[in-house]
Amino acid sequence: MAADYDLLIIGGGINGTGIARDAVGRGASVMLVEMGDLAGATSSASTKLIHGGLRYLEYYEFGLVRKALKEREVLLRALPHIAWPLRFILPHHRDLRPAWLLRLGLFLYDHLGGRELLPATKTVQLDSGIYSRGLKPLFKKGFEYSDCWVDDARLVVLNALDASDRGAKVLTRTKCIAAHREGDLWKVVLKDLATGEETTVSARVLVNAAGPWVAEMLQGIAGARSESRVRLVKGSHIIVPSRFDHDRCFIFQNGDGRIVFAIPYEEKFTLIGTTDIDYHGDLGSVRITDDEIDYLCKAASEYLDTPVSPDEVVHTYSGVRPLYDDGAKDAKAATRDYVLELEGGETEPPVLSVFGGKITTYRKLAEEALKKLEAYLPFKRGVWTAYAPLPGGDFKVDGFDEEVARLGRDFAFLDTAFATRLIRLYGTDARLFLMEATSLEDLGCCFGSNLYEAEVKWLIDREWARTADDVLWRRTKLGLVLSAEERGELDGFISGYLAERTGAAA
Repeated sequence: MAADYDLLIIGGGINGTGIARDAVGRGASVMLVEMGDLAGATSSASTKLIHGGLRYLEYYEFGLVRKALKEREVLLRALPHIAWPLRFILPHHRDLRPAWLLRLGLFLYDHLGGRELLPATKTVQLDSGIYSRGLKPLFKKGFEYSDCWVDDARLVVLNALDASDRGAKVLTRTKCIAAHREGDLWKVVLKDLATGEETTVSARVLVNAAGPWVAEMLQGIAGARSESRVRLVKGSHIIVPSRFDHDRCFIFQNGDGRIVFAIPYEEKFTLIGTTDIDYHGDLGSVRITDDEIDYLCKAASEYLDTPVSPDEVVHTYSGVRPLYDDGAKDAKAATRDYVLELEGGETEPPVLSVFGGKITTYRKLAEEALKKLEAYLPFKRGVWTAYAPLPGGDFKVDGFDEEVARLGRDFAFLDTAFATRLIRLYGTDARLFLMEATSLEDLGCCFGSNLYEAEVKWLIDREWARTADDVLWRRTKLGLVLSAEERGELDGFISGYLAERTGAAA
């Protein structure tokens, strides 16, 4: 019996979209379904780093760290618009880890993964130069090392976009409500959450990349058998007005063994996080608690020269990581590596479930997932994503400023700040919605902070945006600066535009 699709993927986070992109690029027919927005849960709630995970060395996860370190520069080359290098300052706290241990860890960090683009670690004096700005004067010595930033939600959307451009069917606001085996195929019932309409499709292989819902999804698949357990760990972040006037990031050690980052964010802010707490609540309403806010404020205040207080917090976000339950006593010690569990496949259609994973290693996860499935899928090519840019990323890894200047020359009505924002979000694809515009008026109405109608329509038509939150928090971060009135106007415009599209389609 012929299948509608070779591969049906449940979950529109980084793992699901990464697998979809890789699989369709190898010649498989792919459908991806997501019950909310792309990156609507865990994948937009990270610390937004491409990093090896310095603290994982303490738990002897050398394989994970090495894999992640090698991926840093692969990803930098593939997405130079949404990712860039950062320098982190690790102050030495005399009451915590000794300096020799920090030096040893950073030596391993520099050499485990092979480093070509990023500068090496160095010892710095924190009471002079830029290093003295922002920290309490009692911290005299520290270490500066390299990692990278990434816009996590845009990374997910761009993977979905590339998958769609290569032929994958991507459906958001669509829930898998049932799945069962029928002969050598999966029969999957999907519900459009906007219309209530139900459809049934068939697939040769099912991938369960439902993130925090992975165990729930697996239990709901008729005939699937698994004894694996997921450990749900909540991580929360706070955003406060900028605490220092330079581009360095800080990584702070805490007395409980955890670390907290303080990172320049969206020019006017500082991002502080994260927490690590076992989570047993409603996955649909994950929120930061007052205790978490206090914890992050106190952790940062121990180091920063001006204390951080809860009443300064302008925004928070929280996500639940679906870690593989390896029996670790504390949440902070649970493995961050991924586990891929294949069930069925010999006499019945297979289902692959994804546990854990990190933003940094999503591409390797996709490759390993497809290696497990290669006997069941009609691949026409081998691994390919390591050197293929994501949409808009087809320029040199060090060519960001050049792209901004070129966009400004070609569209003279854009000031530098506006051109920079567009290249940061869309790279070379920014030209596709600017089209023949010769003035700001050609872009339509403005909703504030240079967010124009042309960009919003692009996000709806091309990037599956359906609400103001989709635009302001996942496709952009303009929710930090738009007023309540501006957000309301944007919401009204989106509703009207979607109604027009529905009417035109009818």
